Amino acid sequence: MVQRLTGKTVIVTGGRQGIGRAIVERFTAEGARVMTCGRGPRPAGLDAQILWQTTDVADRAQVDQLVNATLSAFGELSTLVNNAGVQIEKTIVDTSDDDWDQLMGVNAKGVFLACRACIPRMVAGASIINIGSISATTADPGLALYNASKAFVQGLTRSIAVDHGPAIRCNAISPGWIMTGMADAAFALAGDPVAAKSDALARHPAGRFGRPDDIASLAAWLASDEAGFASGQCYTLDGGMTAGSPLNPGLF
Repeated sequence: MVQRLTGKTVIVTGGRQGIGRAIVERFTAEGARVMTCGRGPRPAGLDAQILWQTTDVADRAQVDQLVNATLSAFGELSTLVNNAGVQIEKTIVDTSDDDWDQLMGVNAKGVFLACRACIPRMVAGASIINIGSISATTADPGLALYNASKAFVQGLTRSIAVDHGPAIRCNAISPGWIMTGMADAAFALAGDPVAAKSDALARHPAGRFGRPDDIASLAAWLASDEAGFASGQCYTLDGGMTAGSPLNPGLF
């Protein structure tokens, strides 16, 4: 593998599993020095060279500690990947105040806190990559707060690019159906989860659902010097699903 990220120093939030874990492992393989975090203890199987900090990204003091620990270990910071996120499967009328605090605390406030803490301390030419979702623009049923939080991520991404370029590039990745626990939980909302999954698959011109590695590949490019002219963009990566009409191509 070509090591495009040699010399890069990176924070990846939410690196325990799924998309975050794939990004951590891909960045490490491409030569980056990586700090990652989650709300629990260091996960099993994480490569010894990858640093871990137990962090709740909704807590300002803990985010500051994460950034300080990264700078202490690496001496500088060149890339931030805001991946940490939670999903609550409810409509707005079923959503409680506690649900709001939990989900928006991680998905919105957590991205805000990490960006605010990192931007003044990043090297010139740094890259911020926010993990959004196609749910920001095409709302999935039963995921009201999640959809709203990802719309926030897109808006903040554009604002950071405009306000802080050229010193910092900021982009978002909007994944479609990536096969993780979150996707399984969303399909479980359907009356017939198996039929819902089959119907969704038929809407993918790529012929498959996404994998965490698909997102990691785009993130690695956005973090690299090859993406030096990419900023303020929200890259949809969904196997072509949102390119088509609502008609199921499998019926034609």
